Amino acid sequence: MPFDESHVDDDLLALLALGETAGTTADLAHIEECERCTDELTSLRDVVGLARSGGADAVLVAPAPQVWDRVAAELGLAAPASASSPAPRTAAPSAADATSASSSADTIAPVVPLDSRRPRAGRWIAAAAAVGLVVGGGATWWIANQPDPTTVIATAVLEPLPGWDATGSAVVETLSDGSRVLVVDLDQSASSDDGFREVWLLKPDVSGLVSLGTLDGSSGRFDLPAGLDLDQFSVVDVSEEQFDGDPAHSGDSIVRGPLEA
Repeated sequence: MPFDESHVDDDLLALLALGETAGTTADLAHIEECERCTDELTSLRDVVGLARSGGADAVLVAPAPQVWDRVAAELGLAAPASASSPAPRTAAPSAADATSASSSADTIAPVVPLDSRRPRAGRWIAAAAAVGLVVGGGATWWIANQPDPTTVIATAVLEPLPGWDATGSAVVETLSDGSRVLVVDLDQSASSDDGFREVWLLKPDVSGLVSLGTLDGSSGRFDLPAGLDLDQFSVVDVSEEQFDGDPAHSGDSIVRGPLEA
């Protein structure tokens, strides 16, 4: 017996894509036999998988008002949401939010039934809204995990001192929050087996110095103190230190070079 051409309701497909137990035996049989409904369900499951791929720690934010306007227009709402209308939430509301929402429910434009012949783009956006993807959760997670933009404000060529043949480079980067980092790269792991490397900033006349920490391997990043004046402490130095408990500079420098803007 041929199936009715009305197809399965979009809401039911969205629930099934979310993993819910829904629909009648006839509905499920229709989906198995109907290529169109099967394709729709597969697409919606892909949407759900993408929405959930950000992980539990993903930070979600409310979308810009115009995003909800476009979703409302695509879904055929009676009145698209304006910039002054509340945007859909991307996380579970608090008890106070729920009370406020219930008192203002009459101001929300009603949703009109979707035409079963609506193009696939409309069905996809409807399902995306149902699982919270349209509000930008996936995009927000991607943005939040991008590297912090940096600006290089000084560089140094590190030359070997007597007794050493290592070379390297150093750069000072300013991060988006205004903090500074010294990045040191050597061409080899230069310390002996019974010592370790320590990174310093020196005054040009070596009358003062600041330790930044131990260099493990051939590369390292070192946070600079907020008040450190790079015009005074303008020379990068990497020394060979012994495990003798003495925090002072050993006097045995591997490489050294002045920072230049």
